[in-house]
Amino acid sequence: MAAKKLRPVGIIKFFISSRTDSGVHAICNSAHVDIERTEGKPPFTEDILVQAMNHHLNPEPIKLLKAIRVFDNFHARYNALSRTYVYRVAVGCRYSDLPVFERHLCWAVDGGLNLATMHEASRFLLGKHDFTAFQSANSENAFKSPIKTLLKADITPSSGILVHQSQCRHLQFLDFTFKSKSFLYKQVRRMTGALVAVGLDRLTPQQLKEFLENKDPNHFLGNFVAPPDGLFLKEVEYEGIDF
Repeated sequence: MAAKKLRPVGIIKFFISSRTDSGVHAICNSAHVDIERTEGKPPFTEDILVQAMNHHLNPEPIKLLKAIRVFDNFHARYNALSRTYVYRVAVGCRYSDLPVFERHLCWAVDGGLNLATMHEASRFLLGKHDFTAFQSANSENAFKSPIKTLLKADITPSSGILVHQSQCRHLQFLDFTFKSKSFLYKQVRRMTGALVAVGLDRLTPQQLKEFLENKDPNHFLGNFVAPPDGLFLKEVEYEGIDF
């Protein structure tokens, strides 16, 4: 809608690198678009395009960070080398204990998490696997290969948004970081849910490994799907392009 206000020639269509389901956030995403101007008008410069789009996007919670002119055969989705997602977990608290600025931006897990067993379980997810057990029974997955290569599965301590506020200092946060060329629908949320279940001693690392090998999406994960609130698309990587 914002691009239409630039009065381009023809229909404007954005091809986005990664789609997220409702409730999921994006710190950074990328898309490509062809914008043709009327005869006699020069193409938008990169800076002018960013300024004009952000003007027309206001007050929506989305902002262009950068525009780069690319070759005609570039595709934001198919040329991506990898996508990195981060899932934020608040440990040992309930949703009602969260500061208002953290609500809908993390998953409050009421209980202590065993980091050692979660790290052990996360190693079983690394590498090339059939991730059928971690996919949603959704039409979006029907024609996608469940074979994915997970390049990163890290669990690291992190901080809250308002670390300087006294009511936030007692809270502990963990970042679950996953990197792959592509993911199945809800795969990251299911992997996070399974790892948290391991951390709560509801699953063992060996059980998670067996579920991965059994390739049955309905076997257990229905009870261990992390909510969308804590998931962020962090980075989309391309060869030779710095976003």
